[in-house]
Amino acid sequence: MNNYFDLNSIFDIIGTIAFAISGALFGAKKNMDVLGVLVLGIVTALGGGFIRDLVLGITPPNMFQNSTNAIIATLSSLLVFLILYIKTDKIDKKLINHLSKIMTISDTIGLASFTITGIATAISVGHEEKFLLVFVGTVTGVGGGAIRDVLSGSVPFIFREQIYAGACILGSFVFLIVRHFVPTDISLIICFLTVLIVRLIAVKKNLNLPKITD
Repeated sequence: MNNYFDLNSIFDIIGTIAFAISGALFGAKKNMDVLGVLVLGIVTALGGGFIRDLVLGITPPNMFQNSTNAIIATLSSLLVFLILYIKTDKIDKKLINHLSKIMTISDTIGLASFTITGIATAISVGHEEKFLLVFVGTVTGVGGGAIRDVLSGSVPFIFREQIYAGACILGSFVFLIVRHFVPTDISLIICFLTVLIVRLIAVKKNLNLPKITD
């Protein structure tokens, strides 16, 4: 890898596909029609980057300057709908459980991918402030999912799921530390793996932040 800009582009595509699949599956679980599935897939894939660009002062946001990610998100979401539509016209309990596992994996990959694209994008436009890098890394990772949940009438993942935003924050801090010892592209990969592993462990072990229960 020549530089982290190449890495940023690769993970941007990976994150877009993963989050589009996650959003589309979420729409399918909610028994939405094809438009609802497409909208949730697209906003999940592009929402975090949109918020990131507004924070960084990138206008118009990249999603409007380059339609590639929007096309990828649309096609990925449509593919999910078609596969499920052909497979069954009724989502039963067994299928819902299966979709939940796939959605969790896709969502985790998107979360980790967009955390590093948020950081890399901030660096690419000349920002090195530590708090800003952590913030844009986190908001890029969780922003699309939060918009998806609001549109579907659900409590956002960041407020109810196993370690979610916390994984992005931890991964961002790991990046800030290890970048002093290894090249930036390697630091971004380590950040990606940190978010991925922490999130998967949290799901596997059902780890949560402290919360008030009845």
